[in-house]
Amino acid sequence: MYPDFTFSFLFFYTQFFKFIIMKTRILFAVVLFTTVFSLQSMAQRSEEIKVWGNCGMCKKTIEAAALKAGASKASWNEETKMLAVTYKAKKTGLQQIQESVAASGYDTQDVTAPDEVYNKLHGCCQYDRKVVATQAKADCCKDGNCEKDKSCCKEGKCEKDKSCCKS
Repeated sequence: MYPDFTFSFLFFYTQFFKFIIMKTRILFAVVLFTTVFSLQSMAQRSEEIKVWGNCGMCKKTIEAAALKAGASKASWNEETKMLAVTYKAKKTGLQQIQESVAASGYDTQDVTAPDEVYNKLHGCCQYDRKVVATQAKADCCKDGNCEKDKSCCKEGKCEKDKSCCKS
């Protein structure tokens, strides 16, 4: 009777350790899998860029240009004029995305679209350009002081702490 008991005990003991080892391997695989995907999501950046435009046609073109530049996600808000982009920093950068959007005819916060491309935009897509605003400042101001009868001045004084005269 004694040898049967030893055999049963050893069999149970062996099966128990196989079970523990298998569970440990599964747990290790789950932890490894979770870590890898967490690191991948950390490598992506999400940022917002100011992009001038007007309509749904603009939205389609702006988002397509951002995606073409390597963004994995792009969503432009017509009201706020903000383009939300998600991209992998190793694949592309904010500057490349802005250059691509500008090449499609739309000014961004840091890059101005070429005039020849902007002029080819549909009439509803053309907007008051930021370059025009800079020229208006230059026309309005002389040595940091407003000249009379200019739209950015009120009673011969600059609006908003002479911000209209700064270039």
